[in-house]
Amino acid sequence: MPTPTVPRRFTFWLLLIICCLSVSLLTCRPTEAVLRSDELEYFPLLEGHFVIYDVSEQQFSLTSAPVERTYQVKEQVGQRYFDATGQPAFRLLRYRRSTAQQPWQPDSVWSVRLVNNEAIRTENGLDFIKLVFPLGDRLRWDGNRYNASGRDEYEIRNSHQPYRVQPVSFGETVTMVAQNDSTLVSQDKRLEVYARQVGLVYRERIQVQFCSSSPGCIGLNQIDYGIRQFYRIQTYGTE
Repeated sequence: MPTPTVPRRFTFWLLLIICCLSVSLLTCRPTEAVLRSDELEYFPLLEGHFVIYDVSEQQFSLTSAPVERTYQVKEQVGQRYFDATGQPAFRLLRYRRSTAQQPWQPDSVWSVRLVNNEAIRTENGLDFIKLVFPLGDRLRWDGNRYNASGRDEYEIRNSHQPYRVQPVSFGETVTMVAQNDSTLVSQDKRLEVYARQVGLVYRERIQVQFCSSSPGCIGLNQIDYGIRQFYRIQTYGTE
């Protein structure tokens, strides 16, 4: 009995359908978030860009009375260079003074850089991933991924929302929450607010231990030791 043959026209259309399905399967992938170039403006790396902060802090100790300080800090993006891995980075020149009437005194030199979709800030020799792009509420990552301090989960909140610091309002900001825990014996609250075309405009750091040595002081928020520190933008610009 002769073997049945398949019409050439049918074979052509069958192959065409198979090819189309193959292409569809190859291209049908989950939609990836698109990095918006304007979001990088939350972490501006422009040589000469500076921000001046009013800083207030309280330091608590078991052996002495609380110490309160107010001063100003100026952070300015310095020259571009290439780090040990060959990635471009910028020096972050930091200055400090007790009052606005005093001249600036050099404080320290840190660094900032953008690597792929991560905004990295080196503080006192430690790398912290401050922001991850594209920005979106509830986005989480390990801010300590590039240092040995242990996992510290950061989270984005209030992305692209207005925020007010002292008399200044910023139309688009994003809040990075590093920690916001409070118990009967301790409080750990760390957050930073970044504004478009400005960078960091507000920072809050509260890390204190409450009295727990006797039943009578537990739950009274009586601080044994720790620090409360607030950075609030005073002005910014380019020099």
